[in-house]
Amino acid sequence: MRKPKMPPGTPDDTEAAFYDALQHGDIDRLMACWADEEDIVCVHPGGPRLIGHAAIRAAFDAMFAHGSVQAHPERVRRLDAGACSVHSVVERVGMMTDDGPQQAWVVATNVYAKTARGWRLVAHHASPGTRSEPLEVLTAQPVLH
Repeated sequence: MRKPKMPPGTPDDTEAAFYDALQHGDIDRLMACWADEEDIVCVHPGGPRLIGHAAIRAAFDAMFAHGSVQAHPERVRRLDAGACSVHSVVERVGMMTDDGPQQAWVVATNVYAKTARGWRLVAHHASPGTRSEPLEVLTAQPVLH
């Protein structure tokens, strides 16, 4: 099966496409966000390290069997370094429980590499979820005079 084409765009475009595919349960569009290399890595909250297209696709297929994933990236911090871009995001994840709709928060790191096909995801690592929004600890920069 051919991968859906994506414009080269930016790391932000690839990230938006990744989360849109999650929210719509679209495995082909989701996998089109990943780089072609077989050493791509994905870690879901509390899960094992998944390496390569087959393992990552199988894990998302299993997730999508229960419906789409309503994960929305918020509070994105970016570090761009040439052909690599690292995004630290707080994912707001909506879910239906016995008590009705609830939200959980997951801290995730997405790493993008600039490839011949444009910016593609090479690593996604997500922490276990929490019911409360995670705090951020910032270090104030000293003022030099």
